[in-house]
Amino acid sequence: MHPTLNIAVKAAREAAKIINRASLDIDKLKIDVKRQSDFVTEVDRAAEAAILSVLRDAYPAHGILAEESGLAGTSADSEYQWIIDPLDGTTNFIHGLPQYAISIGLAHKGQMTQAVVFDPNRNELFTATRGGGAFLNDKRIRVSKRTRLDEALIGTGFPFRMFDHIEAYLAIFRDVARKTAGMRRPGAAALDLAWVACGRMDGFWELGLSPWDMAAGSLLITEAGGLVGDLAGEPNYMATGNIVGGNPKVFGQLLQLIAPHRTAALPA
Repeated sequence: MHPTLNIAVKAAREAAKIINRASLDIDKLKIDVKRQSDFVTEVDRAAEAAILSVLRDAYPAHGILAEESGLAGTSADSEYQWIIDPLDGTTNFIHGLPQYAISIGLAHKGQMTQAVVFDPNRNELFTATRGGGAFLNDKRIRVSKRTRLDEALIGTGFPFRMFDHIEAYLAIFRDVARKTAGMRRPGAAALDLAWVACGRMDGFWELGLSPWDMAAGSLLITEAGGLVGDLAGEPNYMATGNIVGGNPKVFGQLLQLIAPHRTAALPA
């Protein structure tokens, strides 16, 4: 394993200790509302602090973009930036629904180079290094081999914060649902992307995500032989927040279904 990836894994495991302890007594959690349907707990903040402590000890000059603390980098002009979601799926977590994960990615000059998505409920560690493949608990993973959209299982995430593009979302949802074997909305995008990387889902699309939702998961998919892009198939998803991913055959067919709705789904 790449030394930098080792550090990211260490950080994820430290965060997982905090999350696992808190999951045993969810009723006592202090929960704040950031905005409608967007929650943060003391666990999110403590897990993020644990991650930042490990990363800053190892790489004090690296920049950091983290969900709870924002741009918290020591060096804003660093070529390296860690992109972190300490608890992706907070709403699931506070309801006791065991579908959430820790997501840690490292970008070098804007290109993702290291990825960790850790599911503490299943003890599943997804990792990738650019050019080195993607792994689940040290076993190589690949995207699925399904070629037909009508046999494909597709993941998505319903809008829960911003409803500016709800009509475009519903139109895409309708068209994708009609043409596929099924749609799933587990509620943690980083984990959804990891599941595409290991073939549990054949594709994924969502609108209005944040960089920390996509950073690590997108590298997992490409290193597992899949494709990731924005709604036009271009590598602009981190900026637009709109993402499509999947095995190469499903990716192309998803883009075709989404194409008529692209303009309506663009950020305002």
